[in-house]
Amino acid sequence: MLLYVIRHGQTDYNREERLQGALDIPLNATGRGQATANGRTLASLPTLELPLDDFDWVASPLGRTRQTMELVREAAGLDPMAYRTEPLLLELSFGDWEGQTLVEVEAHSPDLIEQRNKGKWHFRPPGERAESYAMLAERTDAFLSRLERPTICVAHGGVIRTLFNRIGKIEGDDAAIIDIPQDRVLKTDGESIGWI
Repeated sequence: MLLYVIRHGQTDYNREERLQGALDIPLNATGRGQATANGRTLASLPTLELPLDDFDWVASPLGRTRQTMELVREAAGLDPMAYRTEPLLLELSFGDWEGQTLVEVEAHSPDLIEQRNKGKWHFRPPGERAESYAMLAERTDAFLSRLERPTICVAHGGVIRTLFNRIGKIEGDDAAIIDIPQDRVLKTDGESIGWI
């Protein structure tokens, strides 16, 4: 397995530290610049194993990941629209908390924030659609099991945290708090994982 992963560029919700989850928030100017820079990084890698066109290019269906993918591909000299989307790569859903900051959530639900702080990997926020990182990791497993050729994907911070758990063998609660940059490219061969 050969997989390059890029987190979508910054949004205003990222800047404001709001829980985005499944909300469809567009990139801001910083995020667009990050996406373009990541495309240039991919295009300039001296050790890239295959021509960029030989990779399977896939993104989460949310707008911020699709916008990032299109900017990455354009900066790499490729057709911006020649990629597919994969619902398994959707971000962790924060349920009823989406759109709020953790400070705002703590003001009305301090007990739930305390539970989350004690074990973030298995914590599931309130709301019908809400997920835990453990639930998201099952989707990540399904995505990885379907990879048929070297792949470049644009996903979300939560998805990338589950990759560090699954491939990097980082314990769940530790993986759930890893800072995931928006201006770097992640590489994994299924055995090792790290930023380039």
